[in-house]
Amino acid sequence: MIQRLLRQYAPPPDALLNVVANHLPYVSWRMRAYRAFGVQLADPRTGTIMLGTEVLEPERLSIGRRTIIGRGCLIDARGGIEIGDDVNISSYSRLMTAKHLIHDPEFPAAYGGIVVERRAWIATGATVLGGVAVGEGAVVAANATVTQDVPPFAIVTGTPATVVGERSQPQTYELGYRPNWL
Repeated sequence: MIQRLLRQYAPPPDALLNVVANHLPYVSWRMRAYRAFGVQLADPRTGTIMLGTEVLEPERLSIGRRTIIGRGCLIDARGGIEIGDDVNISSYSRLMTAKHLIHDPEFPAAYGGIVVERRAWIATGATVLGGVAVGEGAVVAANATVTQDVPPFAIVTGTPATVVGERSQPQTYELGYRPNWL
């Protein structure tokens, strides 16, 4: 009877993650919670998901070493998201794997995975849509909307995002920002 009541009235795990865990004040606590809810963390001691970031289907999200996801991001992993090492996803960015098929009379949902390769930077407020890969060392400018693959080391901006430059190579840095709280 208790199990039936829990199934009927308990919130789904994603709700607990996004209402409780993403507001834990200490990074180490928060990263343990994300791992407990299924996020695959290459090294939970070096990765950081800042306060207020919402994750849909955490078990379909993989995050590399020393990767930083800023405050207030929306990480929709329903279609699967792989994020490499030393990636910076700045605050208020959106990775959206889901969409609706607008020409279908049933308006069904469709999903496409996202891959963000190592040392890429997705700047503040950018949106990356499903079915896209952001190449190694690429830069997605603030508020850009990525609708197609971004080549390695490319700098893209605009809606839809277009290549406007290239980043110097090789990139060898390792991110090290990890506050005790935030």
